[in-house]
Amino acid sequence: MDFALDTGNTAWMLTASALVLLMTPGLAFFYGGMVRGKSVLNMMMMSFGAMGVVGLIWVLWGYSATFGSDIGGFIGNPLDYFGLDGMTDDQSLMAAAGVPALVAVAFQATFAIITIALISGAIADRTKFSAWLIFAGIWVTIVYMPVAHWVWGGGLLGAEGITVDMGLSVPIDFAGGTVVHINAGIAGLALALILGKRKGFGKEPMRPHNLPFVMLGAALLWFGWFGFNAGSEFAADGVAGRAWLNTLIATCAAMLTWLLTERLRDGKATSLGAASGVVGGLVAITPAAAAVDTFGAIAIGAIAGSLCALAVGLKYRFGYDDSLDVVGVHLVGGLTGTILIGLFATDKNSTWYPEGAMNGLFYGGGLTQLATQVIAAVVVVVFSFIVTYVIGAILQATIGMRVSDGDEVGGIDLAQHGETAYEALGARVTMTEVKA
Repeated sequence: MDFALDTGNTAWMLTASALVLLMTPGLAFFYGGMVRGKSVLNMMMMSFGAMGVVGLIWVLWGYSATFGSDIGGFIGNPLDYFGLDGMTDDQSLMAAAGVPALVAVAFQATFAIITIALISGAIADRTKFSAWLIFAGIWVTIVYMPVAHWVWGGGLLGAEGITVDMGLSVPIDFAGGTVVHINAGIAGLALALILGKRKGFGKEPMRPHNLPFVMLGAALLWFGWFGFNAGSEFAADGVAGRAWLNTLIATCAAMLTWLLTERLRDGKATSLGAASGVVGGLVAITPAAAAVDTFGAIAIGAIAGSLCALAVGLKYRFGYDDSLDVVGVHLVGGLTGTILIGLFATDKNSTWYPEGAMNGLFYGGGLTQLATQVIAAVVVVVFSFIVTYVIGAILQATIGMRVSDGDEVGGIDLAQHGETAYEALGARVTMTEVKA
């Protein structure tokens, strides 16, 4: 096709890319505030480290392995655009919208980066930084890229994928419910099981050390998420407007239902609950942002807020140490939004709708789309969990992913990075070492 530059759409996509990139430093604040003071730098460094590793890999073979020519429905050809060499604008993922190829690469890079960063919250306080960087490079290559190719690159879960072969419809994932959140959430669970519990988990308090950081991080995530969801239209148009508005109202509903659940369960509505409710709502509306109307967005947000608030306590019941509730928020929120598309999807007021997809049950489409969404979610859960578990087990058995008991108790910031976030904390750790 002949490429025709659309400067308006291109300007919007450059802006959206910057907004999504900002989400990873925002996540660093969100996660950093939730850990104890002796771990905050390490927690933030895991997000920044993900930016460094994934950013380079993405331009070398990541974009090509995701959006290159299909290889058996599993992955794209990593050599098609290796190093972006020879890539032309008519090959752009966003060519139809008049957006150059390099802008498309940039936008998709930010999605890969934050997906890796999300996983880090499940293994906070106990992971070697060097091992984390190695894991990030491996995981983005053999887990993220295949899943993204399945959903967005014409692979296993696309228009000619397994759900269509089964006589169902095409899965709907507008901006990353399966690719990003279910994928990262189940991967976090696998790593948490490999690394085991933190010292004192379930026996001593491990409260967030800086709730203003958490609130700031949630605010930056919410702000950046408008690029995440509205940008996934690839154009500055009414569909982007629908995605933007749904992102707002679903998140508002989720925050309120999380707080209501807290109030009924614990007697208090907390700032941590408000921030977590915001993230839970953002996660849930992501796959459905352009596929539901106003009432569907409110319903998805409200249901997700309550379910995620209840789900964060599952780690105590089942005994896995998901440090910062990646499973409770991202896995449960991603599953909620992805599956509820099967109830609330509608094309009645949107020019966007994937070819082959159907309306949800509540909008006259029957159970077909619901069954499709469930199958897509299950496929990603099984694949991501198994492969992540294998990666984690190999790394733990070879180089070791977990820090020593002494480093964990004394403070992972000082042990892994030779610095502390707060001078008083550093002095206290030093005095403890002298006395020992």
